[in-house]
Amino acid sequence: MPKPNFRFTHYDLKEQRAGTIIEVSLNAVNNVRLMTAPNFQRFTEVLDFKYIGGVARKSPIKIAVPESGHWHVIVDMEGHHGLAESSVKVIAAPANQKTPRAS
Repeated sequence: MPKPNFRFTHYDLKEQRAGTIIEVSLNAVNNVRLMTAPNFQRFTEVLDFKYIGGVARKSPIKIAVPESGHWHVIVDMEGHHGLAESSVKVIAAPANQKTPRAS
């Protein structure tokens, strides 16, 4: 099975709720890609895949999880000079606020 021909760091975020904020810190410009489990599988097989994110020129970068499910973050050097050192922090989704009922 072919593998991507560039270096990357993989973070398995497991199950995350919609609205959860993923904060990625980098020490250099790299690509940051948030993707579902099936898209991560396609990424590892060098097939077309979908993701949220792109080139991170500043750090940290924050990406919101669009829907509940199993998510992965990839930090990769495709198109850049080298693989950045990176870290990922999961920030809980804001609690659903209930509007008070008029009496």
